[in-house]
Amino acid sequence: MASPGHSDLGEVAPEIKASGGRTALAIADLEWREMEGDDCEFHYGDGSNEAQDNDFPAVERSRLQEMLSLLGLETYQVQKLSLPESLQISFDSLKNWAPQVPKDLPWNFLRKLQALNAEARSTTMVLDTPLDARPAEKESRLEEEAVDWGPAEDLAADIYSFSELPAPEAPVNPLDLLCALLLSSDGFLQQEILLRMALCQFALPLVLPDSDSHQHTFLLWALRGVVRTWWTQPPRGAGGLQEDGVVLSRMPAFAFVRMEVSSNSKSQLLNAVLGAGPRPRDCFWHRDLTLGAGPREIADGLVEISWFFPSGGEDADVFAEPVAFLNLRGDLGSHWLQFKLLAEVSAAVFILTDNISRKEYKLLYSMKGSAAKFYFVLSPYRGKRNSNLRFLNKLIPVLKIDCSHVLVKVSSTDGEGFVRRVQAIVRDVLRPPCRRVSVEDMASAARRLGLKVDEDCGECQKAKDRAERITRRVKDPEGYRRDELRLQGEPWRKAAQVEKELGRPPWAGDPAERPRAELRARLLELRLQQHRHPPAAGVQEFVAGVSSASPGERQYFLRWMELGLARVAQRRPRPPPEALLSLRAKRCGAPDGPPERPDPVGVEHFVREMAQCFEAESHLVEAGRLPAAQRRFAHFPGLALELLLQGQPLELVDGSVLSVPLRWVTGLLKELHLRLERRARLVVLAALGAPATGKSTLLNTMFGLRFATGRSCRPRGAFMQLVGVAEGFSQDLGCDHILVIDSGGLIGAAPTAGERLELETSLATLLMGLSTVTVVSLAEARDVPLAVLHAFLRLEETGHLPSFQFVFQNLQDTLAPGPRPRDRRPLLEQMGGAERPGASARTSAHRAFCDPARQHVWHIPGLWQGAPPMASVSRGYSEAVLELKRCLLENIRNGLSNQNKNIQQLIEVVRRL
Repeated sequence: MASPGHSDLGEVAPEIKASGGRTALAIADLEWREMEGDDCEFHYGDGSNEAQDNDFPAVERSRLQEMLSLLGLETYQVQKLSLPESLQISFDSLKNWAPQVPKDLPWNFLRKLQALNAEARSTTMVLDTPLDARPAEKESRLEEEAVDWGPAEDLAADIYSFSELPAPEAPVNPLDLLCALLLSSDGFLQQEILLRMALCQFALPLVLPDSDSHQHTFLLWALRGVVRTWWTQPPRGAGGLQEDGVVLSRMPAFAFVRMEVSSNSKSQLLNAVLGAGPRPRDCFWHRDLTLGAGPREIADGLVEISWFFPSGGEDADVFAEPVAFLNLRGDLGSHWLQFKLLAEVSAAVFILTDNISRKEYKLLYSMKGSAAKFYFVLSPYRGKRNSNLRFLNKLIPVLKIDCSHVLVKVSSTDGEGFVRRVQAIVRDVLRPPCRRVSVEDMASAARRLGLKVDEDCGECQKAKDRAERITRRVKDPEGYRRDELRLQGEPWRKAAQVEKELGRPPWAGDPAERPRAELRARLLELRLQQHRHPPAAGVQEFVAGVSSASPGERQYFLRWMELGLARVAQRRPRPPPEALLSLRAKRCGAPDGPPERPDPVGVEHFVREMAQCFEAESHLVEAGRLPAAQRRFAHFPGLALELLLQGQPLELVDGSVLSVPLRWVTGLLKELHLRLERRARLVVLAALGAPATGKSTLLNTMFGLRFATGRSCRPRGAFMQLVGVAEGFSQDLGCDHILVIDSGGLIGAAPTAGERLELETSLATLLMGLSTVTVVSLAEARDVPLAVLHAFLRLEETGHLPSFQFVFQNLQDTLAPGPRPRDRRPLLEQMGGAERPGASARTSAHRAFCDPARQHVWHIPGLWQGAPPMASVSRGYSEAVLELKRCLLENIRNGLSNQNKNIQQLIEVVRRL
């Protein structure tokens, strides 16, 4: 490696610093005035001294507006793009298409990101017409201009920024696409975008630039949903897993910035530092990726963040603790406010530049007294060796640096050795005392500097206060359920058992009339007991939150409830894992499996309490024990419907007792029928299967849903979510909405007697009876749950058997070969010697599994490429899920599935089954 004393450096452009006495929001009007001598002074200008100060904002505004127009996003600047709108099923959902015009790019990005596709950032377009000679002419013209640039000291332009907006046939820079889409999205879609980017191991935006208003936004709320799990090793004692939101975790932060021109790629260096091995992962997009080579137009000033999380493997872990890495796009001088933020929150700042001159010295002099350590990554440039050495020497006392803080990288430098040196510096800085900050701490610093924080809006803060009044009381989940959620305790368990006896299906035989009368009297008494308990204070506060007149406040309240309750669950002790592969990114990132600890309190428990209030009251009204005029909870199904329409999973089958609250579900479906009116045609897609086979993750990836996943929060019972179909496509598809139902894991293939099997058989019978398409998720053919086979027998008597999609997921080999969809071999052959529960079950299985019109067998590769927590979703998994989704929609469109239902028919099916 070259010695720092032998570097050749050049000259770079000036920049600005804000004085403490004026607001930082005037960043567009900052100007720098050079004073006599080597010292310098920075202050705000009024924008009246030079014409270019007035012209610059106008150019920036036009760039943003032209980019939004180019991408077809200008219509979303007043009414922002919402999450439900982005998830609608449309014609494009049936096509494996490539974008042809720039307006296709945002939707292509969202579609691929929903499927966790590693190529989501690609902005390559397939053109309808062949390219003409213009690109070659343009390239020739650029070469001529490059020759005429002149000496380096006259170069004031940023070589990574161009003022000319790319023509439609030129690729749009992926960072411009991301910024434009985030600026056009509401806070909930932003949160979903960042969550899925995190699962893809993409760097996430932290500060979002807005060149029109210069109200750059710190994305605290958008990052709230990202939760990671990693291995922590205390100085003494055994290590274990820790799970937390990235917003709340305190860890050292390291910033990488560019000062004017740098021959070295900052993002490539960051990727190499983050990754181990010869092929680092591309967390940060860089100029050598073939994902879109257009110049940045609106993304300069973007700050990105990514993390390293240890897995516990000494060979795989570059660092022994979590570390955050920050990346400023563009020249630090042109984005001084962002640079000041990074310097304030980082343990160390790496500055990449080719030269340091008088102007850069004055800029860096203003950082005198900063607590951060500064390191320079230099590359020889235009023979400025003496000038650079002179200013580096002058910076030694200012920034408290020495020769170890200056790294030189030239084309002949060993790349891997250089990366190891940077990693060694990071490890050295990590030694105590090293300050650790959370993203929340960074947001506080951003506020002090005058940056806008997305979480500071009134609706968000009001919803947060209300949610915290509930969640701060949930210290002991078991005790809270016992004391506050009283209606879903033992009285509901007993009432559910009595209702099962009264509602025994035809194949089970009817009880005698006298026992039936006794059962009805017993049920009435249990419902009276429930009705005597008024809703507890926490439930009343929850009802007030979901009753808010503002849809935005309702959504914020629900998300704050989820985040607060998840935080309570994360504080509980967690035993070490049996294997490191149990590390999972949350929500979309893990197959669901057996719970390792008691269920935490979730939003579903509060909705379940509302359901029991409604059930008890409705039963008393039907029995004549309560006048209808005295009803207090008749509006509860309407409140729950609002949650469903806003993307909240709602419980269809109570997971605590595996029972359907019939009056509640019926009331909810009636409200849905009234709300949807003419667009009430439904396709029902249900997922069943063995435990830990990834069905929840599969549904989330296919449709962008929010079913719970992970070993500690797997679904129990059944939950439903509604996916809309675009109006222009509903007639062609034959339905207006798709009702997606997810269920907990069912018993495996080994014969198991007892009440559990009967309960799960009833669950499988209900879901298969409701569904148009049933997805059966399996690890192997021998894992077909007995409950599913018994449900086939029962449904044969009703004449309803849905279309089946059998999905085998490779849960062991994360580097499995590509997908093998639509393997048409009869599933019964694959079951081989698996034990089957008798001749009738075998006959039914043969009819259901081997009917060519109904059987589709899919083999899907493993979810992860590599070992978590630093693994990304495998491309094979994403592509196979997209193909499965396309096939499902084609079957629905072509009428290969059962006839679609309306909501009234669903109500009848629920009552019958």
